Amino acid sequence: MSSHRPHLRTPSGKPRLRSFEIALDGTPGRFNAITDVPGVAVGYTTLIAGDGPLQVGKGPVRTGVTAILPRPPGELATPVFAGVFSQNGNGELTGTHIIEETGAFNLPITITNTHSCGVTRDGTLHWMSRVLPAALDSAWGLPVSAETYDGFLNDINGHHVGFDHVASALDGATGGAIEEGSVGGGTGMISFGFKAGSGTASRIVEWQDRSYTLGVFVQANFGKRRNFTLRGRRIGPEFTEPAIREATARAEKGSIIVIVATDAPFLPHQMKRLARRVPLGIAMTGGYGYHSSGDIFLAFSTANPEAALAASGRLARADFIPDVDIDPFFDAVVQGVEEAILNALTANEDMTGRDGNFVPALPTGWLKNKSG
Repeated sequence: MSSHRPHLRTPSGKPRLRSFEIALDGTPGRFNAITDVPGVAVGYTTLIAGDGPLQVGKGPVRTGVTAILPRPPGELATPVFAGVFSQNGNGELTGTHIIEETGAFNLPITITNTHSCGVTRDGTLHWMSRVLPAALDSAWGLPVSAETYDGFLNDINGHHVGFDHVASALDGATGGAIEEGSVGGGTGMISFGFKAGSGTASRIVEWQDRSYTLGVFVQANFGKRRNFTLRGRRIGPEFTEPAIREATARAEKGSIIVIVATDAPFLPHQMKRLARRVPLGIAMTGGYGYHSSGDIFLAFSTANPEAALAASGRLARADFIPDVDIDPFFDAVVQGVEEAILNALTANEDMTGRDGNFVPALPTGWLKNKSG
């Protein structure tokens, strides 16, 4: 781990929200990241190349792949109990049917741009056949792949994401502190008219003298500037500048994908309940689930691996925290989602993409003046 404080800055030194001394709720984990959940790892492939007019197939390129491993590579055939929730379904997250049916999934998660969602799904299967081929003999080959739209900055119809980029993100997945902002699948994403993308946060939840971790990862590409809200104050109207510059018209295709992970023992119906609280955290930042937005959420628990496998011929037994005690975990979801979105905005820089389209970063100087 580098010498920086991971709550304040990303590994490359980008500022996270907490570096501005803005009061937040809850207790973060060691890295304030989804990787605080033991066994969970995140990897990125970031593709940035070219400038100037769009030439489909050549660029400019502003995209990538994010990989999230719910278990260590050798254990990816073991399912995790899970639940999904769609606040507004104008988007895609593959594998949802079997999650709804069985309350579980296995294999890694990938997040990318809208037109590469199938590539990262299939690329995950190619990768699994190399690193853990036996898993595809015993497990269903139905990986989770999600997307948001980056066509304002990226040559999205050029299909620049390939299987090798998926493999690189999966091979490079690590625990500990992770990058945020314009990295991985979040490279070309925009929120509230500011440069956004990948963000993460975590919370520690105490229950019956035990400490559990709940981590959140977002790919943020949603929201109108006028609604942008920081800790309960609507500040969007204060920012007519810096403004997006549209050399080509910007389509209304905003979305947010949220992955919630925890080591707390919960059953599938409880994971769905956690996923249903994600929109409350989004609303804290000013996201209202508009028509064109794909707001789709997945929550999973790494606990109860033997029960999730449910071998034939004997009773499967699972621990779970009672529903009557779930409220502190709802708090953790809302708090983590809010902070992860704001981290995606603060750990960022201006970006110019195809045709000279320009998206400004959130003015962090403003945050310094409003801290405390």
